[in-house]
Amino acid sequence: MASLRVATFNVNDIKKRLGPLLAWLARASPDIVCLQETKVENAVFPARALREAGYAGVWHGERSWNGVAILSKGSAPIEIRRALPGDATDKQCRYLEAAVQGVLVGSLYLPNGNPQPGPKFRYKLAWMERLIAHAASLAATGHPVVLAGDYNVVPTDLDIYNPRSRTYAANALVQPEPRAAYQRLLAGGWLDAIRARHPSEPMFTFWDYLRGAWSRNSGLRLDHLLLSQSLAPRLDDAGVDTWVRALDGASDHAPAWVTLRAAS
Repeated sequence: MASLRVATFNVNDIKKRLGPLLAWLARASPDIVCLQETKVENAVFPARALREAGYAGVWHGERSWNGVAILSKGSAPIEIRRALPGDATDKQCRYLEAAVQGVLVGSLYLPNGNPQPGPKFRYKLAWMERLIAHAASLAATGHPVVLAGDYNVVPTDLDIYNPRSRTYAANALVQPEPRAAYQRLLAGGWLDAIRARHPSEPMFTFWDYLRGAWSRNSGLRLDHLLLSQSLAPRLDDAGVDTWVRALDGASDHAPAWVTLRAAS
């Protein structure tokens, strides 16, 4: 098997951003893609356009909100689950898991949590606890696993353009509780691939549409690809396709990716 490129991209409405998405797929040609915030019901997911671009997929969406998908170039993903375990009452479309091209892939859209404090922030923290528990069960299998998506967490001060920014001081993205939960997730045996490859430089994946954030490079790193212990030794490279953020009609996120060496 050749090397494998796995990417994650919060498209922020796949119907509105289909053009930039297809342009990125054509140029970057990732093997596996996790999408978030598709914001469409399953019946209107643009499967045909993606098939014509060379990608099969599975998707889990709802009207106007949330929504996740997993695309694969070549062989179709085999869906494993379409909800994060731990709360049967949670109907938001935020998690999808599939076996594809020799790895198990989870595409996730973690709750934003704003405004905080409040019920949305409590939901975010509870969702993170469920993710930590499920990640532990996946790690215990020993299978090669990638958990990729928009985590809506700025892990450290290196991951925000200005750690003292008043704009984000009260934002749920940077609060101590989700940051601590993210670190506990990593401590369960997961490698933050982008930070592993770029230990000391900012690697932003999100720039707000407001306040000229893109033009000033006032970014945040919200989109992460975590590798299980069995997969981490295969990490070859990781990065962010920032050029996608500059396209006409772009999402406020840019795709992040990892390249994995072939299994020995």
